[in-house]
Amino acid sequence: MTSAASLHAAERFRAIVPPLLDDAYTLAKWICRNADDAQDIVQDAAIRALKALETTSVDRPKPWFLGIVRNASLTWMARNRRRDLAFAGDMNDLDELSPSDGEAAPDPEATLIAVEDSERVKRAVASLPPPLLEILVMRDVNGLSYRDISQATGMPMGTVMSRLARARGALAKILKANP
Repeated sequence: MTSAASLHAAERFRAIVPPLLDDAYTLAKWICRNADDAQDIVQDAAIRALKALETTSVDRPKPWFLGIVRNASLTWMARNRRRDLAFAGDMNDLDELSPSDGEAAPDPEATLIAVEDSERVKRAVASLPPPLLEILVMRDVNGLSYRDISQATGMPMGTVMSRLARARGALAKILKANP
C-alpha cells in the first residue's frame, strides 16, 4: 500500500464512516445485546472499513458500512457467545419506533399508557429470532431500503422482503397475544 492510497482511504473513511457511527452502534447493540460489546464491534468494523477503502470504491456508504458492522457483529457473537444464547439488542434503540409528535402527553394516565405500550413493543421486538430482528432493525430503526438491506446482508431482495413481512407478522402476533 502506498502512502497516497492510504491518505486517500483515510479521507474517504472520514467522509463515510463518522456520519454512520450512530446507526452502526444501534445495529451492533441489537445484535449483541450489550452496549460495551457494541462499541468494540463498531470499532472493529471501522478498522475493517478503513482497510477495505484502500481497494474498494463505495457507491452507497450506509448499506456498505452496516454490512461490515453486521458481519463484525456476527463474527464477534460466534467467537464470544455460547451458541444457545439468543441475541437481539438494547431496548432503548426502539424509542425511535414509538409514535411521538413532540408534544407532551395530555395527562399522567396517558403518559403511563404510552410508556407501557412502548415497553411492550420493545419486548416484543427483542423476542424476535435474530434473522427477523436484524432485518426489522435495519429497515425500521436504521431506515434502510430493501435494496440497501439486500446489499448489507448479501441476501436477495425477495428474501429481505419476505423476512421483513415475517418479522412484522410475528411482531403483530406477539403484541396481539400479550395485550
